Amino acid sequence: MNLISILPPEAVIAQVSARDKKQALKLMASFAASIVPLSEREIYAVLQEREQLGCTGMGNGVCIPHGRFERLDEIHAMFIQLEKPIDFNAADGRPVDLLFLLLTPASANTDHIKALATISRLLRDKVLCEALRKARDARALHGLLLNEHVHDAA
Repeated sequence: MNLISILPPEAVIAQVSARDKKQALKLMASFAASIVPLSEREIYAVLQEREQLGCTGMGNGVCIPHGRFERLDEIHAMFIQLEKPIDFNAADGRPVDLLFLLLTPASANTDHIKALATISRLLRDKVLCEALRKARDARALHGLLLNEHVHDAA
C-alpha cells in the first residue's frame, strides 16, 4: 500500500488541541468530512463504534482510528498531530498524540488490511514518531510520513 495515494498534503494537520478522546474523534470526523463525501456525524458514529470494540491505540503514543463506509469508493487517510497527549485508553497506558485516521470502502477488505498494516508498520518506528512529535507544521509532517527529506522537520 502506497501512502502517497491515500494521504494528500491537505489531509495532515499539525498542533491540534483536544482535551479528551471524544473531542479528538469529533475533530477527526469534522476534518475528514471536509475531505471525503461523508458527514461528520456518520464518520464520528463509525469511529466511536470501532473504539467501543477495542481501543485503536497501538502504544507509544500512537492511535489508528479507522472505519469502513458503504458510500466510499476509495481509501482516505488523515494524520493529526496533537499539541498535547491525551488519554486514549491505549493498551500500554501511554497518552496519545499521533493519530492516523483511515477511512475505507466497506467492500475493500484486503486493501483495508493492507493499509492498516502499512500505517502500523510505519508508526512502530520510534525514531519516526519522535520526529513527528518535533515537527511544527503540516508540510514537515507530510514529508516525514512519506519519507521525504524535510529540512524544517525539527
